[in-house]
Amino acid sequence: MPVGFTGKRDVYLEVAERYEKYIKLGVLRDGDKLPSVRTAAGELGVNPNTVQKAYSHLESKGLICTLPKKGVFVTSNQDENGKKRIDILKTLNEYKEQGVSYSELKEYLEEVYSND
Repeated sequence: MPVGFTGKRDVYLEVAERYEKYIKLGVLRDGDKLPSVRTAAGELGVNPNTVQKAYSHLESKGLICTLPKKGVFVTSNQDENGKKRIDILKTLNEYKEQGVSYSELKEYLEEVYSND
């Protein structure tokens, strides 16, 4: 049993509750990057799958956001601009993973905004 966990509930829920507590107390603030799954697992003494499940739980509650190849970030109390920024970054990362180049994206942006 990992140190600091009661074992009364699933460990992933205890991990999620620990991070949620830190977020609500302001120890972790909007935009703060959380440790990678492997790093957090090592620090907490749990399996990486447990941390991944905890992160997924927190993401479903809107407390964190995962940006592929960038990391996991706290997003709980962001204003509309902060949320918009995260949404745009997620979309841009998806395009990048699909092979859309910077120059292609720039052309598309110019096309969209040239009509304004």
